[in-house]
Amino acid sequence: MTTVKRADALKNIESIMDAATACLARDPDVSVAEIAKAAGVGRVTLYGHFESRATLVTQVVERAIQQSDEALGAVDLDGDPRAALRRLLEASWRLTQQYGALIVAAEQSMPHEQFQAIHVGLIDRWKPLMERGRSEGSFRDDQPLQWQLTLLQSVLHAASGAVYRGEIDAADAAGLIDGTIQAALTAPE
Repeated sequence: MTTVKRADALKNIESIMDAATACLARDPDVSVAEIAKAAGVGRVTLYGHFESRATLVTQVVERAIQQSDEALGAVDLDGDPRAALRRLLEASWRLTQQYGALIVAAEQSMPHEQFQAIHVGLIDRWKPLMERGRSEGSFRDDQPLQWQLTLLQSVLHAASGAVYRGEIDAADAAGLIDGTIQAALTAPE
């Protein structure tokens, strides 16, 4: 038998998820107490809905991935593969920037396999563009496609971490990401 959650419980869950998203985007090491305070609930209430900080982080990340996938679905991937890649990289960076240090929190809190699994849908969005670019000669095809997809994801995550650590300015990150990826995908002469 499934139980239906009361309206106040659903409201608390939503408040906790929103607060956790905002708090983790600013500080991947934020405490559960700080998240609960930001949500306007106590730690007992938070733990009543989420058994651990890792569980909360996982659910927040899964929601962020779903919202990101929806936003990336609106990106025009037609036309020149390099221009389409640039648009997709810019949109991906905007989302990465929106969620800030959440990526860092996810990498710290989630098992690697689980972290990778939730990215499958996002990687699948890149794959047809990469395949088309490779077949049209816009992107190098002397490396495994999966390696190139891993590179895309890794550069975005590295940029997020570098911004968080103050190594690069967030305003410069989109250009650095695009330049790095475009160079990596250009066939050697």
